[in-house]
Amino acid sequence: MSKPEMKCIMVAVIGAPNAGKSTLVNSLVGAKVSIVTQKVQTTRARIRGIAVEGDTQLVFIDTPGIFAPPPNSRTSRLDRAMVAAAWGGIEGADRTLLIIDAPAYLEGENERGGAGKSRIDADRIIEGLKKAGGKAVLALNKIDEIARPKLLALAQELNEAGVFSDIFMISAKNGDGLGDLKAFLVDKAPAGPWLYPEDQLSDISDRLMAAEVTREKLFLRLHQELPYDSTVETDDWKETKKGVRIEQTIFVARDSQKGIVLGKGGATLKIIGQAAREELIELLGRPVHLFIHVKVRQGWADEAARLRNIGLDVVE
Repeated sequence: MSKPEMKCIMVAVIGAPNAGKSTLVNSLVGAKVSIVTQKVQTTRARIRGIAVEGDTQLVFIDTPGIFAPPPNSRTSRLDRAMVAAAWGGIEGADRTLLIIDAPAYLEGENERGGAGKSRIDADRIIEGLKKAGGKAVLALNKIDEIARPKLLALAQELNEAGVFSDIFMISAKNGDGLGDLKAFLVDKAPAGPWLYPEDQLSDISDRLMAAEVTREKLFLRLHQELPYDSTVETDDWKETKKGVRIEQTIFVARDSQKGIVLGKGGATLKIIGQAAREELIELLGRPVHLFIHVKVRQGWADEAARLRNIGLDVVE
């Protein structure tokens, strides 16, 4: 009896901010490899999530949201680097999967009388794909929040763009349609060796993963109070007999933001740290001793060193 042929497929998952890319990748992998919050642009660098289906390895590239800055606004190096990282994720991928938040796309006109931002960003991505001359797979997300006739009409409308080879209707959160999507990708996977060991779920380093976990807890706790311009870095990582000792810094842009993160008597930071430590213990399978500092660093989003520390290439 001949041995089954090994297959491997790399799938770039792209979309507008908050379309559900990270939730989809986590669901397809079957484990949390990307953080998820309500905040726009939570994902800042490309992260690969790895799944195995029979003799096929599927590598999903979770990318930052692709967005257009408001007219006449100044874009930071961070914004430019994230958009470049997203488009760069397509290079070398076997398939490009565009995920669109269907309800948000159909929200209609905003208060200024124009199309909503989700639709504007998604349409710009479709135009970018059209100019690139390639084909993509479309996943209409959050189908549980939209009436079927509207969903079918949207699928027909988007199909007329001429850039989609296939269209799937899914709910990344509750799993609807994900089995069909994964089966399709397995079927399209080319023959070839696996890129990662069978038991590896992500390519993210332990240090960056720890920083991402803390950043997630920071945003979940303070997503309404804390602006977008904050980040977390892992400064030190030491393996000891009593577990892992991790030192991190939360960078914010202004003194007022530092006060928000700390909270009265440091209470808010303590809650954030405790939530991060509990998840890290679960992820690492051993005791974690986490120490978090908060520093004000105005303009960090334009610093090359800060961007490289969170896994981004600098774009001038």
